[in-house]
Amino acid sequence: MRTSVMDVGSKTVRLVVADTADGVPLPVHTAKWRLRLSEQITPGGPLPEQAVDRLVEAVAAADRTAARWGAASPLAFATAVVRGAPNRQEVLHEVRSRTDVALCTLPGELEAELTFLGARRWMGWRSGPLALLDIGGGSLEVAFGRGRLPDFVASLPLGAGRLTHEFFAQEDPPSPARVRALRRRVRHQLRDVAARIRWEGPRTAVATSRTFQQLGRLCGAAPGR
Repeated sequence: MRTSVMDVGSKTVRLVVADTADGVPLPVHTAKWRLRLSEQITPGGPLPEQAVDRLVEAVAAADRTAARWGAASPLAFATAVVRGAPNRQEVLHEVRSRTDVALCTLPGELEAELTFLGARRWMGWRSGPLALLDIGGGSLEVAFGRGRLPDFVASLPLGAGRLTHEFFAQEDPPSPARVRALRRRVRHQLRDVAARIRWEGPRTAVATSRTFQQLGRLCGAAPGR
């Protein structure tokens, strides 16, 4: 038996096909389609028609790919960019009517919880109290927990693509004033969450997503670290 899962993010549509016959998912194929939805939408604005058309094409291609690998229609989830669009219901309906794929939005808090669960399984119990940070294109998810599931989760509109588009789109390189404005925004929105994490006192901190990998490389980390 094979299962497929689709993730519609701010930049890409990702598909994973996995064998699930033995109860432990074993990925057999992955694919992605670059859309860069976050670059086609203004903060608080709707997804434009052209972006919706490209999304429909990518979802249809992912559905065909899953079928070629022997999986049923994907379990499909959209994160911050679609979730925050005022026309999200129209977008979901358009995808469903044109592809027969039931795309749904994943709440930010649930996204944080599931990412924490994956990090806990990867790190194991020896990591102790665990703090999780996950930067996407549209949002930042933060979680903390001592057990298998988190005790505390938060989803904030601090995605890398969202902030870049809002603060740096008109200037390259950005001016010192724009950098200061961005820092003020981030510090203000992180204030309460950061205080909670410090109070909890995690033993281990885990940062997921390619954005953190890129930041690590900029700070001198070796490839793959």
